[in-house]
Amino acid sequence: MMTNGVKVRNYDDKCDLRDILDMLMVGRRNTNDWHYPHIGEFLWNYFMVLIHLDPCEHMRVWHNQDDRMVAFAMLGEDPTFDWHVLPEYEWTGIEAEALGWAEACLAELRQRDAHRWGGDLVAGGRQDDLPRLAFLKEHGFTYRGQFAEVNMLLSLEDPIPNLPIPAGYQVRELKKEELPDRAAVEREVWQPWTVGNVSDDDYLRLTRLPGYIGDLDVVSLTSEGVIASQVNNWIDPLNHIGDQGPVGAREQYRRQGLTRLALLESLRRMKSYGMERVCISTGISNTPARNLYESIGFRVVNQYLDFTKPA
Repeated sequence: MMTNGVKVRNYDDKCDLRDILDMLMVGRRNTNDWHYPHIGEFLWNYFMVLIHLDPCEHMRVWHNQDDRMVAFAMLGEDPTFDWHVLPEYEWTGIEAEALGWAEACLAELRQRDAHRWGGDLVAGGRQDDLPRLAFLKEHGFTYRGQFAEVNMLLSLEDPIPNLPIPAGYQVRELKKEELPDRAAVEREVWQPWTVGNVSDDDYLRLTRLPGYIGDLDVVSLTSEGVIASQVNNWIDPLNHIGDQGPVGAREQYRRQGLTRLALLESLRRMKSYGMERVCISTGISNTPARNLYESIGFRVVNQYLDFTKPA
């Protein structure tokens, strides 16, 4: 289908993922650090769709007459809706078309499985993206606040502290044979949320996505080889900005400085990849995480606001 010279179709997992990553990096270069998600944030969200749903049914992509990708939209569980459009194509009708597609798709899903898809539709935007927030309000969304986040930024120009590691512990990249324990950490930290529904095979699939770099999957381990805390790290080589997330620690190893060590090692590694600054986000109400990030040098620069539309 083509509207105003822009073609739309279902996502194709054989060719579209790298184009989405390129689109997000170019969009960031042409706007600012917060108008588009970091490719790491997108990859994690895509992974959470991929392991539970078929992205070919739950994603749409738009191309111009030169077959350049200019927009995409995603419908995820809970249910959640997200979309992004390159600056020169914003507010030309793609946004309304994307929301219409998502709501029509959601109506069908609710008929099939009302329990799984019956909740309010969740979407959101950065607090400084006034046109996006206005669009949501105009289409029946209201501010929720339950999943609002602070967006934080740190410059890598300053020296990164080199703190001592407790005797017997290690802080290093994840090894292939540790994948089952890494998936177990994800389940322990995040369940009962959807983000905690990660099997061993699921995590292996994450490591095969473009954009995943093995030595940026950083863990701290006890003397028994148990993963105590972890940080996933992602780089945007076009804009020289890294992203940290998700970050987590098993409950019995929290407040022992182990997540801090993993974060600092992650910063060193991203700096070695040429990153000049790093972003991280956490829930507005997550005071322990925010205090930890601020103690390392992160500063709040934006907020992500979540909105809902009743079923």
